[in-house]
Amino acid sequence: MDQNNGGILGKINTPTTTVASGVWSLDSQFEAQSSSIWPLAFPRTTIANSCRFNSGSTDYLSKTFGTATNTKKFTWSFWVKRTKLGAGQYFFENVGSHTYQGSILFDSSDKLQLFEDNLGSGSGMYLITTQLFRDTSAWYHIVIAVDSTQSTASDRAKIYVNGVQVTSFSTETYPSQNHALPYISGSGDPCNIGKYDNTNANFDGYLTEVIFVDGQQLTPTSFGIFNTVSNVWEPRVYTGTYGNNGIKLNFTDSSNLGDDTSGNGNDFTVNNLTSLDQSTDTCSNNFATMNPLTIVAGASLTLSDGNLALNGNSTDAGAKSTFGVSSGKWYWEIKANKATSASDRLLVATENVRQITSATDPNSQGIWGIQSRSGTGATLNSYTNGTFSNGNSGSTGFNDNTIIGVALDVDNGKIYFHKDGTYTDLSGNTGDPVNGTNPTFTGLPTDGTVLFPYVENRTASGTPSASLNFGSPFYTISSGNADANGFGNFEYAVPSGYFSLCTKNLAEFG
Repeated sequence: MDQNNGGILGKINTPTTTVASGVWSLDSQFEAQSSSIWPLAFPRTTIANSCRFNSGSTDYLSKTFGTATNTKKFTWSFWVKRTKLGAGQYFFENVGSHTYQGSILFDSSDKLQLFEDNLGSGSGMYLITTQLFRDTSAWYHIVIAVDSTQSTASDRAKIYVNGVQVTSFSTETYPSQNHALPYISGSGDPCNIGKYDNTNANFDGYLTEVIFVDGQQLTPTSFGIFNTVSNVWEPRVYTGTYGNNGIKLNFTDSSNLGDDTSGNGNDFTVNNLTSLDQSTDTCSNNFATMNPLTIVAGASLTLSDGNLALNGNSTDAGAKSTFGVSSGKWYWEIKANKATSASDRLLVATENVRQITSATDPNSQGIWGIQSRSGTGATLNSYTNGTFSNGNSGSTGFNDNTIIGVALDVDNGKIYFHKDGTYTDLSGNTGDPVNGTNPTFTGLPTDGTVLFPYVENRTASGTPSASLNFGSPFYTISSGNADANGFGNFEYAVPSGYFSLCTKNLAEFG
């Protein structure tokens, strides 16, 4: 036996179905498991799509249900990726003539609330977690399981996050035994997903695998399971029944994002959502977005449209992406929406960079990037690890709606920028990220320093100045190009050997 293959005879094998056929060497099995392509021993599922909600557009889904199977027993399960923090964000609400109310929301403190009040009878339900939900880079799996017939009060309403039951609450009021909860179980009055009835506390973020089971109090293992290799909580296929008002929203039909795929036909009415709000950013493959927690306190910069649009004013303000990389080759695009009135700094930054305010700002150390500050057709300004250059010879700036492509080669310390598909260095020479010639910038750290996509806004308020595309854009793509792994949707071809910033690619190349 050969020690190099772990004492297991056979060639390296690759699974093509859910069954690992043939003989695997130990090292190839480990590599497959690390890359999440090893078939696991449970009914794993890949979630293809999510729905992107933008609170500023009042995006929501609505429906009036019929008679519930059981208003004392029910389960909500959903995967959520938050994008707006520090404000009330309603996942679900049902208001009966503004007298009764059932709600599931993230409050202004970023805690999760489960609430139902029935005529102020004191027999309702009110749970507020002590746990905060402030990670805008992650998907959370939330399960809310209710059975008011239970004799023990704390068993009547349970909240689970990523497979683990929440046991610490700042407010903890359980329903009285056998109390009916029609407003959180979707019976009667109009129900909304993503909207609160009469305030601006609409949901902002991504949702997928929204499941409601009418008549059963279930545990998280009906919807997910811990990956035995990575110990990460992952979705699994729900194979149970749904009850009369049960639903499953998986957002796979871009023309009907309210489509119920449970078999019950409990479709929701779509309000202000379009096909562009269907996303491939899911709990199965999480894409980078811009991170609101990296915006300096007090800066006049806001994020919207799934944290892929930047909007501010003439004051410098910047944000980094949720994902940073210390190895590999990566590609993303930036649409410069308002280059004629000013522009953005389109940069790559080390992890310690927060915001730069001038060419001499100490924070400009550790950034590389371009800007076209003076409007249409201007020469490019550049930042090269703290050195500012105003108006590089031979390099023209960009116009409104120019697509800027960024090919970041961390392994070799190089960045290539293209303007509408043409790569050039700062002197106007044609660049080639595949063959490594004429990069826009060189000298980036290759010592494991984490680098982040970074954009600073210098444009007046109004139309978002910069629109980011890490592979799941919120704006129309006229062509459509994926990376070699089949991930992403880009306007221009992804250079060979470069990949979009998503968790599937990071697991393999990051």
